[in-house]
Amino acid sequence: MIETIKSLKKQANMIIYWKFYCSNECVAQEGFQGSEGRFFMELEMYRRYSQMARGIEKAELVFKNGRVFSSGTGEFIDGDVAVADGIVIGVGTYEGETEIDLEGKIICPGFIDSHLHLESTLVTPGELVRQAAQCGTTTFIVDPHESANVSGTDGIDYILDQTEDAPANVYVMMPSCVPATHVDDNGCILTAGKMKGYLEHPRILGLGEVMDAPSVINGSVAMHEKLQLFQDRVKDGHAPFLASGDLAAYVLGGIDTDHECVDYEYAMAEARNGMQVLIREGSAARNLDAIVKGIVKHHTDTSGFCFCTDDKHIEEIRKEGHINYNVKRAVQLGLPVEKALQMATIQPARCYGLYRIGMIAPGRQADFVILDNVTDLNVVDVYHCGKKIIKDEKAELKPCPPYLKNTVHVSGFSEERLKLKHPGTKARVIQMLEKQIVTKDVLEEVPWIERDGEKYFAPDGEYQKIAVIERHKNTGKMGVGIVKGYGICGGAIASSVSHDSHNIIVVGDNDRDMAIAVKEMMRTQGGYTLVCNGEIYGTLPLPVMGLMSDAGYEKVNEALAVMIPKAYEMGVKEGFDPFITLSFMALPVIPEIRITPRGIYLVNEDRMLRTPFD
Repeated sequence: MIETIKSLKKQANMIIYWKFYCSNECVAQEGFQGSEGRFFMELEMYRRYSQMARGIEKAELVFKNGRVFSSGTGEFIDGDVAVADGIVIGVGTYEGETEIDLEGKIICPGFIDSHLHLESTLVTPGELVRQAAQCGTTTFIVDPHESANVSGTDGIDYILDQTEDAPANVYVMMPSCVPATHVDDNGCILTAGKMKGYLEHPRILGLGEVMDAPSVINGSVAMHEKLQLFQDRVKDGHAPFLASGDLAAYVLGGIDTDHECVDYEYAMAEARNGMQVLIREGSAARNLDAIVKGIVKHHTDTSGFCFCTDDKHIEEIRKEGHINYNVKRAVQLGLPVEKALQMATIQPARCYGLYRIGMIAPGRQADFVILDNVTDLNVVDVYHCGKKIIKDEKAELKPCPPYLKNTVHVSGFSEERLKLKHPGTKARVIQMLEKQIVTKDVLEEVPWIERDGEKYFAPDGEYQKIAVIERHKNTGKMGVGIVKGYGICGGAIASSVSHDSHNIIVVGDNDRDMAIAVKEMMRTQGGYTLVCNGEIYGTLPLPVMGLMSDAGYEKVNEALAVMIPKAYEMGVKEGFDPFITLSFMALPVIPEIRITPRGIYLVNEDRMLRTPFD
């Protein structure tokens, strides 16, 4: 099937290339002088397609009796869709060599995820694409900055290689912030010079989310070199809660999109500044309800909005869906189905300049989602390049280079270093918020105990300890802080997935269990682990850069199905994904307070504290 799809993609690209290239007669006459054979081959192909489009010849494949969603006009049209060689020939009344009777079902362009990190699904890229494609997502706009922060260009090459033959369109945004900020301790540095070699890659669309907003606003040379390099391409943003003047300066720097809006008001501020707002609904950050409710209430024009998942676990995709879930939920909230479908199809296609997808129209790629009706919006079948996606089809996993499975290098860690002296003053506490990845910086009295004449922070049901241990270069750096709202009791959780530097992050209510959890991460070369009362309850190894499993999604789901319920049983609040939410507590670009290997970081003040009591 993979070879068939690759062939169809090639043919589809060929006719679309012919269509756009030859629209200029002079260019057509002059540009093909050195390649007459190819020109006439493509012209003959067009003549054949033209016969099909006019009904003179039968099309290769016709989807009969469907309600075609015309994303360009936002309407449903009763008719047939003719397809040949993986492209749409026409919409109307057709006969085909092969016919599929849709019996009145909806035929819609394939859905587009306008921003995601494949690594955050915990499985290899090819596996994620196959699973999400079954939900109707046929195009993925991927930012591999997780891999890049661990392994640099080797990580980017891994993502490109692993998705080359995937039964979907996988495009890549070049990571802009590796590291994310000046206070990060990651594995590699990605400069504009290192990016240049990727500019001509056919699947590199533009510049990935620019998280270091201050560097844009303040005119950093290094940052603006990257912006200049991609001046004629899409540049994704990451700009939560910028003041109005800063937001204007950020957009002035060339930023086109943002997926960090958590409410309608800020989404509108970005839209008014000309940004395309990517409404995020993932596993940890669920922003769709707040934004769509505002859109519905105020009858807001939706042309400036798209959907994305950003970070979503594989088991959650299999349980509730992918972009199809975003569409269905938006409609449940009162958004007209036509608007929701446009936000999942033509609007991201236009935003990212992907003119061969996002519509069911002549010359477009034959990527379709078949939906049962406009009310339930259940995915019945999915087609990519005119070929049906086979549900749960097994695919051979591509091997991972050995050096990408040896990325956890920790020096000087011990349980003793987890102790946190209490000087008797109030402490800076990271207050976690349910269903959000933003935090609050609160100054509070926290519990303590006395040992050997010294006072130490004593975790309880309200306050737990959190730490981040550098794992890339054996630096021995470790920051320890206090967190509120997470709720774990009688144990600890650790992960090597901690955005975006991906050091080891651990949270718990006692040092013994936290130390056991960290050492388990060192043993497995990364992953998730849950420790309960001095014993390892469960571990999900993620040996590929400490981010992904190459054991298959079944193994991942099996481990998570055991560990996640146990985490909730141990007190983790239902509004948190125990692992994904934890992974964001080390990301120093999201307000208000974070924990890093260097200590506590106050995001809004751009200030580092050695301990929570400073």
